[in-house]
Formats: sequence, C-alpha cells, structure tokens
Amino acid sequence: MAFDDLLQQIGGVGRFQRIQIALVALPLLLMASHNTLQNFTAAIPPHHCRPPANANLSKGRGLGAWLPRDRQGKPESCRRFTSPHWGPPFANGTEANSTGATEPCTDGWIYDNSTFPSTIVTEWNLVCSHRTLHQLAQSLYMAGVLLGSLVFGGLADRLGRRKVLILSYLQTAVSGTCVAVAPNFPTYCVFRFLSGMSLASTALICMTLNMEWIPIHTRACVGTLVGYIYSLGQFLLAGVAYAVPHWRHLQLLVSVPYFAFFIYSWFFIESARWYSSSGRPDLTLKALHRVARINGKREEGAKLSMEVLQASLQKEMTTSQGQASAMLLLRCPTLRRFFLCLSMLWFATSFAYYGLVMDLQGFGVSIYLIQVIFGAIDLPAKFVCFLVINSLGRRPAQVASLLLAGICIVINGVVPQDQSIVRTSLAVLGKGCLAASFNCIFLYTGEVYPTVVRQIGLGMGNTMARVGSIVSPLVSMTAELYPSLPLFIFGTIPIAASAATVLLPETLNQPLPDTVQDLDDRRGKRRRQQQDQQKQMVPLQASAPEKSGL
Repeated sequence: MAFDDLLQQIGGVGRFQRIQIALVALPLLLMASHNTLQNFTAAIPPHHCRPPANANLSKGRGLGAWLPRDRQGKPESCRRFTSPHWGPPFANGTEANSTGATEPCTDGWIYDNSTFPSTIVTEWNLVCSHRTLHQLAQSLYMAGVLLGSLVFGGLADRLGRRKVLILSYLQTAVSGTCVAVAPNFPTYCVFRFLSGMSLASTALICMTLNMEWIPIHTRACVGTLVGYIYSLGQFLLAGVAYAVPHWRHLQLLVSVPYFAFFIYSWFFIESARWYSSSGRPDLTLKALHRVARINGKREEGAKLSMEVLQASLQKEMTTSQGQASAMLLLRCPTLRRFFLCLSMLWFATSFAYYGLVMDLQGFGVSIYLIQVIFGAIDLPAKFVCFLVINSLGRRPAQVASLLLAGICIVINGVVPQDQSIVRTSLAVLGKGCLAASFNCIFLYTGEVYPTVVRQIGLGMGNTMARVGSIVSPLVSMTAELYPSLPLFIFGTIPIAASAATVLLPETLNQPLPDTVQDLDDRRGKRRRQQQDQQKQMVPLQASAPEKSGL
C-alpha cells in the first residue's frame, strides 16, 4: 500500500505521466468513432423498388406508376405493382392497397444517395426482408467487445498491460482496414467482430495503465480527462462522417491511425505496480528508475534500491500472480460482492446507453446534428460528475447519474410522440447522465479491485456492459407491441441497478489495494473505527439513568 509514496518520490504527476497518459488516451478518440460508426456506415437512406428491366418509363406517371403509396402518400419501400398504373395517383395515397396486386422488389432497389452516397445497406441491399442484417453486424461487433473483455482482461493481468495493449492496437489496425475492403457482408461481420475484441482491450488497459502510474489525488482528474477524450471522439465522428460520406473511406480513415498507435506504443513503460504484484522486484525497480529519470528526479530515483523496495512493498512482493484468475472473483466473499454489484451497474449503464445512441435516425432530425448534440451533452455532464466524484465521492456520483438517467428515459416514454423537442431534450439529458455513469464506473471499478485482479475485474465489468449493448437492440423490437415500451424498459433498469451501489465501499482519497488482504485490512479498519465510535457513545447513553436514580 506504500506504492503511492514511491510515486510521489519519483515525481508524482511529472513529465512521464503527462506524456504517457496523453499517448495512451489518444486512441480513444477513434475508439468512440468505431463504437457508433454504423450510425453512418449502415445508415438506411430512403429507397423504393426498382421497376422491371423492360419497363417503359417514358409515358404517364413514369416510375411512379410502379410504386404503391403508404398512408402518408410516400412510395412504399419494399413493394411494387405487378403491372404499371398509368392513372393519376390519389392525393392521400389510398390506392396503395386498393388498386392492383403488389410484389416484393425482385429487381432490387433505387436509393436516395443525396445524404449517404454509399453505405453497407446500399451496397449489399440490407433492406426490407434483410433489414435486420445491419443490426446483426452491430450485435456481432458488440459480441466481439464482450469476448475481448474476457480474453484480453485476463491476459493483461498475466502478461502485463503494455504487451496486450500493443497487440490490441495492431489487431484494431489490421481488422479495421480489412473491414474497409471487405468484398461481402459475411467478411465484413467477421472483421468487425475482431475489431470489437481489440477495441475492448484498448479501453480497459488505457484506464488501468494510467491509473497505476498516478498518485491518489489525481485519479479522478485523469479519469475525467479520458472520458472527455471519448466525448471529443463523438464530435470527431460527426465531422469526419460528414466530410467522408462513403462508408469504405470512412472506415479506413478511423482504422489506419492505429498503425501509428501500434508503433509508438512500443515506447510505453509497463506498470511498476503490476510488476510488483506479479513478484518481479527487479523489473519494478528498473521501471521506477526509468520514470524518475524522465521526471527529472534522478537523485531521488537513485535512492531506491532493492532493499528499500522490498521493505516498502513487502506484501506486494510476496503476492503470487497465480491468484489472478476470474474464479477468484467468485471464491472470495468480498470480491464476489464487488463483482455482482459492479456487474449490475455495468450492464444497466451500457444497456440504456446503447439503447439511445444506436437509433439516431429515429429522432427525425439530421443524423450529423444529433450526433453533435449527443456528444455536446457529455461535456457539462462529465464535468458535474467530476465535481461530485472529487468532493462527495464515487458512490454518490454513481447513484445520481443512474437515477437521473432512468428518470429522464421513463418520462420520455409518457411524452406524446408529436412533442419532438421535449422528447429529444429528455433523451439527450438521459444520454449525458449515462455518459457520466460510464465515466464514474470505469474509475470506481479500477479503485475497488486489487491490482492482482484489477484488469480481470474491469474485463468482467466490461463483459457485462457488452451483454447490455447486445440485449438493447432486442428490447428496441418491443416497440412493435407498444411504441414507448422500450423507453420504459431502458429507464427502469438503471433506476433498479443504482440500488446496488450502496453495497460498494467508498474509494475517495483511498490508496489502490494491491492484494485481497488489503481489502480485508481496510474492512477491518472500518469495523474498528465503528466500534470505537460506539464505545464513545455508551457513557453518554448511560448517563441519563444515573441522574434519574439520584
């Protein structure tokens, strides 16, 4: 538990911390783009059936003769007349179901390419009976994120943060580039799945590596900074998607920079805290000496020797890395309680978050504008969350963000459909609260779990978040039964899950635990403090009967 003192001795938040935090966090700009990329690459433009190849479009109503109309008078997207109707159309489009037989679009579709010149939907005709396939692609991407959280989280606790992060950058660069040149839809799905795996690792290890190299008092600041970088990535996606509307070019543009991230990541310094918890004092000392030189604290670093290190980190040095396994989260009662509570928080946050952000076309306004608005709300929301985290604590911030998000979403479900401004405002406010919840839970999870299972714990939490993001599209389908039902479900889950926060410890201004024993020691210390307080209150309570006896 003395590792924070060593960090202060070699510079605290010095030149090394500022450089590495910036370089580790930079890829999160584009990770935000990948997560919601299909809002643009899989956008569904207006479309209607293509007439038969031998159709004569030069007389009468031309193309309109083949297109039945819906109740709003717009051309049907998935049906056409079996034979042309040359008469004038009815003003209200009632001839759609009353004049002539219709058939599916056997000759393909004609798309309105004014907003989206090319998407996977227009290229592979993922409309009508194949409409759910583009949702399948997003679910497969989230399934990749889920698997990546499980696989790479455990690897990072066994092999180290730096090695797994380097591998993740390379996999993202290669798989993302392969998505951009995919010749067919199945190939597209495979490489999107692989991209999801590696991007999950990038998000988790970024938070862990930064947290393990900074002192106690700056953890909330760094966590908020990382959250802001992710939010800026949402702004970036809106601008880049507007400038590069072709889906292959857009996919390539957000993937190629990961080759640069892969190259410079070789210069990262592995977490000294992970070295110490894995029983490697020589590498721990070497990493601390290197950081001291970068921070301009060469003399202070020279004072660190193997004897000093072993005396300061005796408990960490004797901890076996063999304890680092997912089963430890279930075998240890304290870790099991943390795991169950945090799993509910991760699931609820991601479930409601992706239920809102993956349906931008449903707001009825410009998709680019709503992307910017959804990104803009994160700025004040995360700042307020930071103030609460840093002053009141992690637990109040987590409860408040989930409760407010759930209330906004539930209220949105009872607002009439025609009040689009009110509904959009509530959705944006709810999304901001969920973004703040994400910011808090990343920090909270990293502080609750000890070093030996920190990456596994973050990985399992992120796994539950991906389960939520995979389930949310299925819940959206319940709108067929009742239009507001998805909103009621998306709002109720965060409200219910917020109750689990009361079972978690407050970590404000607490040093990071390195072992399971540290958790037990901290718990025992709190119990002793409570017992001392009770003992101090006993004489005060007993004084009243004594006076009455006199």
